[in-house]
Amino acid sequence: MTEDILPDPSYRVVIIGGGHAGGLVAAQLKQFSFPGQITIVGEERHAPYQRPPLSKSWLVSDATEASVLLKPEDWYEKNGIDLRIGQVARKIDRTKCEVELEDGETLSYDSLILATGARARVLPIEGAESQNVFSVRTPEDSLALRRALGPGKTFVLIGAGYIGLEVAAAIQKTGGRAIVIEREARVLARVASPTFAAFITKRHVEEGVQFETGAHVSAVDASDGLAKAVVMSDGTRIACDGIVVGVGVLANDELARAAGLDCDQGVFVDENSRTADSCIFAIGDVSRRPVVGYDLVQRLESVPSAIEQARQVAMQICGKDPAASDIPWFWSDQYDMKLQIAGLWAGCDQQVVRKSAALDRFMVFHLTGNCVRAVESCGSVQDFMAARKLIARGQTVDASALANSETDLKTLMTAG
Repeated sequence: MTEDILPDPSYRVVIIGGGHAGGLVAAQLKQFSFPGQITIVGEERHAPYQRPPLSKSWLVSDATEASVLLKPEDWYEKNGIDLRIGQVARKIDRTKCEVELEDGETLSYDSLILATGARARVLPIEGAESQNVFSVRTPEDSLALRRALGPGKTFVLIGAGYIGLEVAAAIQKTGGRAIVIEREARVLARVASPTFAAFITKRHVEEGVQFETGAHVSAVDASDGLAKAVVMSDGTRIACDGIVVGVGVLANDELARAAGLDCDQGVFVDENSRTADSCIFAIGDVSRRPVVGYDLVQRLESVPSAIEQARQVAMQICGKDPAASDIPWFWSDQYDMKLQIAGLWAGCDQQVVRKSAALDRFMVFHLTGNCVRAVESCGSVQDFMAARKLIARGQTVDASALANSETDLKTLMTAG
């Protein structure tokens, strides 16, 4: 495209999904002066919201639901956006370019954006339906858990991913006790290197978190609708006041699958977030996208990815060339630790550790052929930004310079 050509005011965009990604793309369309009609159809009964705080700061605060909304509730009406909360999209008719709602109403579209997200996996075991068994996926989930937390209370967390560890930190902050059960041999087994995982685990242990790795929960001991303990596969019983389940998510791709779109635990899209149907995009946790810089197609369950995709889609609808994709990255807040991860470390052939004398900053670089392919960082925001650029440039670097905490990483970008 040589110039931006905005669509006609009669152009209709329908967004299915009123979560983080759905709200982001609507806001981006307005930012790019989209003149047409925008309709958001969301099953949840509130306006689009930010998901990250739900397992972090929101759990240990008294903030209201309004504090996590992407935009004030009246923003949508003021900007001419038809926000349909508490409504379910039942069917997509790709031939007619229509979405059928559960109440029988049909919405016509010129562009359809699937932002249906993902749902928390549930434990297929007896007692898992107890009212004090929590997940942390929606504001309602988080609020229910927040009300249950308190000094002296013991919570069992099943699953030691980043969300589980964030919740463990919140439990400790509120004066409770967190026991984390992970069936793998270590925490963060799928998403962090052993070195970085060990660094994080050490801090949690110092804060009083108990870890049971290589362990499996076989049942929940419940009575009167409340979980009293978890029962391990070896018969061990761990008493608790509540349970938090963090064993991953399932992509909400059923609607796309029924419409004949290519899906496999997520909707396949190209580098610009477009499906095989040129009128349909998919963004956020439901999309399975090419990972820039890596020969992979996968779901990237991160807010930066959703932000990037929302911008790409809005630009294309508004007649702009889509922005290029960035190296995937992610962050997590636990206690006073700002954890930031960029790139994919699996398959790299060299690891370089960089830490400050005070141990308040810690980084793990992962290299292949002397090129940085991934970085895991704690407390080194500026160095992390420089490391992301090193990954994107794909240039060779001196490993000893990376390891030296006195080296300004920005100087390596001009030396290679």
